[in-house]
Amino acid sequence: MSDERRTTDDPAATDDPAATDGSDAPPRPRVLVDAMCGSLARHLRICGYDAAYALDRGIEADGRLRAVADDEDRVLITRDRELAAATDDAVLVTELDVLDQLHEVAASGLPVELPAEPRRCGACNGRLEPVDEPPTDGRPTYVPDDIHPVWRCQDCDQWFWKGSHWDHVASRIETLSSTPCVADAAEDNGVGSSD
Repeated sequence: MSDERRTTDDPAATDDPAATDGSDAPPRPRVLVDAMCGSLARHLRICGYDAAYALDRGIEADGRLRAVADDEDRVLITRDRELAAATDDAVLVTELDVLDQLHEVAASGLPVELPAEPRRCGACNGRLEPVDEPPTDGRPTYVPDDIHPVWRCQDCDQWFWKGSHWDHVASRIETLSSTPCVADAAEDNGVGSSD
């Protein structure tokens, strides 16, 4: 794995306020998640990552995935061993379960933790913006009236709040530090190299 994950020296990765949770934690790199890892993409978005998902963009061909990762300066996360080996700084996930995949991502050196506030839409990857004192006339019916704060996706207008789903994801992520990953941690974690 490269010691630099396209973060601190890369303006494209650090100009996004969603790339960091506002703490002293290092910024999260932008990632591209392949077609076999849709649930992982949603979880990474909840963790504050700018996580582009290949199928959202209609990308399946390996060459195109590599080109997009390179053009947009994203770390590729894939289940494809050959693609990972052929792509600089790629992260290979070998497990099927999303919690095990999150273990693998964390073992690769990428932070897997919830930000203090939601930053990305789990559905479309758009940035979330806080909604000041939500108006009752524009509030979707699925948003409880007594919930505040709430956030709205700038791209798809979906609304979010810290409810039971947030708590469920938080409890799953908390187990990452105490639960061993199914994948053999001593095995090459799948960071690709073009050497």
